[in-house]
Amino acid sequence: MELLCPLCNGLETKTIVCGQCGANMEDKGAIQEYFDDYSPYLDLDITRRVDGVPGDLCLHIFWCEACGAHKRIAVGMVEY
Repeated sequence: MELLCPLCNGLETKTIVCGQCGANMEDKGAIQEYFDDYSPYLDLDITRRVDGVPGDLCLHIFWCEACGAHKRIAVGMVEY
């Protein structure tokens, strides 16, 4: 079986409330997509090794449009 991120694959959504202003934060995707221009196209096994979280988690960036705050949230992977 393979592990996949439920947020990256559209299986779930996650609502995070901004700690600074109380607005809902928007999921901007997995952090490894922001490493460089080509990282969204690399194999996930490579990029997940450098995001700083265990292999069964996917680190997402949530951003608040209202105040500009951002937060990193580790999302548990599910078996596929």
